[in-house]
Parts: sequence; structure tokens; C-alpha cells
Amino acid sequence: MKTQDLKGKTALVVGGTSGMGKATATLLAERGANVIVASKRKESVVETVTELSNNNPDSKIAGNVVDITNTDSVKAFISEIEKESSIDYLVNASGIFRPKPFLETTPEEYAALLDINTGFYFISQAVAKKMKENGGGSIVNIGSYWSDNVVKGMPTSAYSVAKAGLHALTKHLAVELAPENIRVNAIAPGLFVTNVLNDVVGVDKVEETYNSLLSLNPLGKNGKPEQAAGAIVFLLSDESAFTTGAILAVDGGMSTGRG
Repeated sequence: MKTQDLKGKTALVVGGTSGMGKATATLLAERGANVIVASKRKESVVETVTELSNNNPDSKIAGNVVDITNTDSVKAFISEIEKESSIDYLVNASGIFRPKPFLETTPEEYAALLDINTGFYFISQAVAKKMKENGGGSIVNIGSYWSDNVVKGMPTSAYSVAKAGLHALTKHLAVELAPENIRVNAIAPGLFVTNVLNDVVGVDKVEETYNSLLSLNPLGKNGKPEQAAGAIVFLLSDESAFTTGAILAVDGGMSTGRG
């Protein structure tokens, strides 16, 4: 099947300067879409906009700085969103991964995870209003395998609560926004090689840590951000026009049975 040309479409990728978010922004631009990347660090936004602009001269690339855990920052960002003539696609890709035992998790650590969902909620609301004005659109959230699965030795209760909430939001919005021709889906990634473990185990131990986890995947390998991006862009595009409310496992088979 020929992939859809996304020329003329505008995509907003929240968390679009690293990991799966950046890979998704890159693939969208390569397929002709105009892309807005948003992230907390101005330097990473400028760097990503420059890179995507240079590699995709036919696509309009823009960037915004937003801390989605900060109410005032989100409000300011929403004001910028409202200035856009149209947004066809939204990807909620920001996130942190901080495994920690339940008995040791602090209120601040728990709140940090749920505050991300609050930002997603109201950014999605603003974008959905824009999509409604323009006849429809598509939203994809990056959830997690850990939303409803447990790996012994990797305590993720707080993280899992947040991601389970994002999965629930995906399904609710799919139903509520269907009359507006807005589709809402999510992917549930398993183990992907990104920078999320850098602060958890230390940069010098990241490769060793990922290698030690290979046996969790029936496919015997960890995912690459580009593979997640392929699933996300599929769900955004008309190639999945009859799909909404889905939580697509992109986890090397972990959710069906670990090797």
C-alpha cells in the first residue's frame, strides 16, 4: 500500500525534540507535513527546527517552548496554538521514566508524572477545538506497556498510574470527539532505546542496561524511535481512517508473552 503524502497537513508534536517525538516529527516532515515541535528547552527546540528545516526545505517547520507541567506555560502555549489557522495532527510525546519502589515514591515525584497528563489534557482540548473548526483531525498519545503490565524488578507504580490515565483519556476522547471527525489513538511502547534511562542508570551504563533487558522481548531486541514513529504516523494518517480509540502495542511482543 502506498503511504499517504502529508503535504499541506500541519502537525504539532509536543515533546518533539527527542526520542520518539523527534523521530515522529522527522517522519512527518519527510512525508511533506508542516511540523511544529514543542519542548521545554529552548536550545533543543531551536536545534530541532534547524535540523528539520535543512533536511526538508519543502515543509514549514516551527517551534515553541512549553513546560507542560507548568500551568502558566501551558496557557501561554495555548494562546500560540490559537493563532494557527489549522492543526491536522497532534502527538503528545513528552514524558519521563523514573522507576522507583512504591514505598519510596515522594508526593513530588508522583505529582511530576501526573502534571504531564494535565498539560496533555488542556493542550489536546485547545487543539481539538481548532480541529473542530476545520472539519476534523487526528490525535495520537504515547502511552506505555507499563500502563497495565508489571515487570518484576522494575517498579513503576507511579509511572503506570499516569500512563493508564493517558490510555483512559485516549478512549474517552475517541468517543467524545468522533462526531467532530477527530480520531484519537495511542501507542503503548515497550522497551525502546532512547535517552530516558540516561538519568536513571547513568550514561555509562545505558547500553549495558538495555542489553540486559533484551530477553523481555519475544523478538529479542529493543525498539528504535523510528519504529515507534512509523506506528504513530500510521495512526495519524488516513491509512488508519477507520481506527479510533485504539491502544496499539508497539513492544516487540512483550504484551503477548515475554520470551
